[in-house]
Amino acid sequence: MTSVITVNQLTKSYGSIPAVRGVTFEVNRGEIFGMVGPNGAGKTTTVECIEGLRRSGGGTLSVLGLDPWREGRALRERIGIQLQESNLPDRLKVWEAMALFASFYSRAADWRPLLEQVGLTEKQNAYVAKLSGGQKQRLYIALALVNDPELVFMDELTTGLDPQARRTMWDLVRGIREHGKTVFLTTHFMDEAERLCDRIAIMEAGDIIALDSPQNLIRRLGDGNRVVFEANGTFQAGVVESAIPGARIERNGDRVTVSASTDRLASAVVQTLEANHIHFQNLRTEQPSLEDVFLSLTGRAMRD
Repeated sequence: MTSVITVNQLTKSYGSIPAVRGVTFEVNRGEIFGMVGPNGAGKTTTVECIEGLRRSGGGTLSVLGLDPWREGRALRERIGIQLQESNLPDRLKVWEAMALFASFYSRAADWRPLLEQVGLTEKQNAYVAKLSGGQKQRLYIALALVNDPELVFMDELTTGLDPQARRTMWDLVRGIREHGKTVFLTTHFMDEAERLCDRIAIMEAGDIIALDSPQNLIRRLGDGNRVVFEANGTFQAGVVESAIPGARIERNGDRVTVSASTDRLASAVVQTLEANHIHFQNLRTEQPSLEDVFLSLTGRAMRD
């Protein structure tokens, strides 16, 4: 595969505090590449160095064959950056914002089809201040695409959006990739990364601690399925552990989680509970997720 981003031993410090510690990875043309991690992990600094917005402290960077810092002007003609927060004037109309951003580039796409692509044609005469949160995010995506970029950066794409708007954004991102573009996505939301990304880099304390496809990261966890149920005070973990080899039990109040690589885990748990006359309810199975991978690698759940 052809790499559109090559990062080799990237470092960056703020005073005596290291933010990025020798990060190395590549992004392939045509993929949706995700970078996830909590605030302070170093992902924003890493992406800003790649975009040419911040000078790196060490290492080498190549984006579309260009040095982001030395050849930033040429690079910005070929990349798109989705705004996380906008300072667009409230009284600016949607079509005016599109025309304004198009004027920044020597080669710009016709913004009218872009508005249709993101579902904002009927809002082109609306003021930015009158748009809903989801509509604003769709506008920011259209603005990032106005120069017909080869590579699009998206930062916290769905923060603050309701579930329906989030899924609309996901469909738009998939559509961008289908048009032959590469997408670099940074997010706090592990489910978003799992649903959208071909590969994911997990950052923690300035390092990449894992890099692979979501499926491979989850498979590598090796926890198999989980069974979750509610049980009263008569439940004893040892009953299940002795009946199901390799079972791991977690209990939080009445909520019990049984994890094991055993086939037919749910039926084994039910048979064990019934054989020991343990009352249970609300039993269900769960698949391991990217959140579980993160917790396993870092020892803490994803949070701000």
